Amino acid sequence: MFHRWSIARRLFVANLLIVLAFIAVAGTATFVDARDRSYEEAGRRMTGVAAAVAANPLVLQAADHTDPSALLQPYALDVMAGSGADFLTIMAPDRTRWTHPRDEELGRPYIGSIEASLRGEVFTEVTAGTLGPSVRTVVPVRDAAGNVKALVAAGVTVRTVDVALSGRLPALLVLGLALLVGGSLASWLLGRYLRRVTRGWGPEQLAQLFAYYESVLHSVREGLILIDTRGRVVMYNDQAAELLGLEPRDSEDDPSRPPSLTDLPLAPSLKELFESGRTAHDEIHLTGPRIVVVNQGPAVGPDSPGLRRPSVFGTVATIRDRTEIESLGSELETMRTLSDALRAQTHEHANRLHTMVSLLELGRTREALEFATKDLELSQQLTDEMVSSVDEPVLSALIMGKAAEANERGVKLTLSTEGSASVAGLAVQDLVTILGNLLDNAIDAAADGAAPRRVELTVESDAEGLDITVADSGPGVDPAAVEDIFRHGFSTKASGPFGRGIGLALVRQAVQRLDGTMTITGKDGARFHVFLPALAGGTDKEEQFQ
Repeated sequence: MFHRWSIARRLFVANLLIVLAFIAVAGTATFVDARDRSYEEAGRRMTGVAAAVAANPLVLQAADHTDPSALLQPYALDVMAGSGADFLTIMAPDRTRWTHPRDEELGRPYIGSIEASLRGEVFTEVTAGTLGPSVRTVVPVRDAAGNVKALVAAGVTVRTVDVALSGRLPALLVLGLALLVGGSLASWLLGRYLRRVTRGWGPEQLAQLFAYYESVLHSVREGLILIDTRGRVVMYNDQAAELLGLEPRDSEDDPSRPPSLTDLPLAPSLKELFESGRTAHDEIHLTGPRIVVVNQGPAVGPDSPGLRRPSVFGTVATIRDRTEIESLGSELETMRTLSDALRAQTHEHANRLHTMVSLLELGRTREALEFATKDLELSQQLTDEMVSSVDEPVLSALIMGKAAEANERGVKLTLSTEGSASVAGLAVQDLVTILGNLLDNAIDAAADGAAPRRVELTVESDAEGLDITVADSGPGVDPAAVEDIFRHGFSTKASGPFGRGIGLALVRQAVQRLDGTMTITGKDGARFHVFLPALAGGTDKEEQFQ
């Protein structure tokens, strides 16, 4: 049953037991100390009484009298009545009592220690006598020569001291009760807070929940990152570390000192999203060589009756890798481009074939033959130019497809090459991403511009690497937007059904991955220049924007 108790209940019971134990120990110590002080106070008071009696000349005179009790007993009773002493015994050095509260004890030996007084010392003790345990002081009576002629013992019974002490017990009980009530109230308030924070769970349940929490965090395929309201990264799992390029967190790391977002090498767009704390749904971000999809929402605590709104502890972000999907999308886009090129060529071929058939039906055989021969020469010339200029068939097909698409949109695409246009050592998929997106943007810009609409593609290859230049006759690029043009989500065009602003961001990512450089120039039309080293990683990564 104890294991089912919540932390709040356990804390309340433990605190109650601690307060009770504290009250018992403190009360006992206080009582014992008060009793000892009462005994000391009684001893000092009896010392004064005994010393005053011993200094009275009557005692010294009675000591030489034949019947000391006749002279001293009335005097002792008067002193007892006035001083509050329970007994005042004046005795001979041989312990014979001359005075006593009880007449029957006169002449009998004194019960108690007198050795120190016989040596001329004054001493106080707690011992049992005829009246019971008592606090007593024994003072010697000396003559002019310094000889001890008699002893005076004054005392009060322990029962009398305890009766006086019991008058202080109500104050001690009230103090103990106040401590008990105050401790219980503080424990109840703290328990109420813990019950709200822990949702009434016990430590065993929390430990089990934490074990599940750790296992889930490190077993899910999605990246997970937890950020508090101060911009500190409370936790991120192994998948998030891999996707964001972070150092994996060790279970032994101090959880009270989480790293700040500013200390982590995050992409600017991701850092802005995490710092803002805003809600995000399937946002695409570029981080290093990866394309990730991020969802972010607030980490809301349990509802509290005393609060108007639930507590927000920070944000929770999930991260999914979309690099492979985008790669497949690029391949699909390439296939779509080729399909569009074939469709356009089929359309053109059908028109030309209809023209030749019509010429033949009209009996113009010579004109039909000349038209077919010229059309074949032009088609073959374009094919030979593409094949001879670029030694990668995929790029050749891509350029031919873009040329056909540009022709359909009223844009003239021209290609010029220098060198062998070799792409050895470079990933074809990255080249398709770079060239395809640059041509798409150039064709769109030229198609929206004034005539003549043209796009010029220049491919140069040498021992150092590959230079790609794409220039268009569009409106150009605003110098103020050069820094933002490669940021994901930025676009000067209207948003389509699947969003805008990812093409040039992918180009930038691919160029960085291939350790290349990129520049943007041109006011009368944009001019994009990309240099890719022959071997990836052969040069330092650099980006320049002019």
